[in-house]
Amino acid sequence: MLWLENPMSEHLLLYASHDGQTKKIAQAIAAELSQQGLIVQCQSINENAVVNLNHYNSVLIGSPIRYGHHLPEVFDFIRQHESFLNTHTSGFFSVNLTARKPEKNRPETNPYLQKFLSKITWKPGFTGVMAGSLLYSRYRWFDRVMIQLIMKMTGGNTDASKDIEYTDWTAVRQFAQDYAQYLISSTTCCKDGVECNKPVDA
Repeated sequence: MLWLENPMSEHLLLYASHDGQTKKIAQAIAAELSQQGLIVQCQSINENAVVNLNHYNSVLIGSPIRYGHHLPEVFDFIRQHESFLNTHTSGFFSVNLTARKPEKNRPETNPYLQKFLSKITWKPGFTGVMAGSLLYSRYRWFDRVMIQLIMKMTGGNTDASKDIEYTDWTAVRQFAQDYAQYLISSTTCCKDGVECNKPVDA
């Protein structure tokens, strides 16, 4: 088990979720971080509760892809808190179906994450990519048809009678463990007066 130098440090995990899979992933990450000895607050960006970022030592943000774009509330949050995010230890993870493909399940090879990073001025120090789920049973008719079209174009499943979870939970736990190590390393860097928000790929 890994422990931060200051066991009372608190860390924030914020997520946006449309169909619930990113919420499940965020909660799994939070649970693993807690197992690593960290104090973690896991909260939806969609909630109206006011977040006092100054209360936390780090911020990890997660968002799914919806029709080719990360959710707008994530962009809004980043714009509002850009200064804090760029001066504190932080990370970001993207949940998308493209990550189901081995050649696109890394931060540097996932087109959605790379596109996202090119659109923002925040430079998260740690990034990750996870595959989401295909939940046809939860989609409205229009969404189901559109997603079937996208799946047909990308070689995915188009059988609307089946829900498929592509998330690799072992990879999710590994991401959380790596992020915990990143937090420890950042704490050491900051203590030694070294830049601590250096980008790292999961």
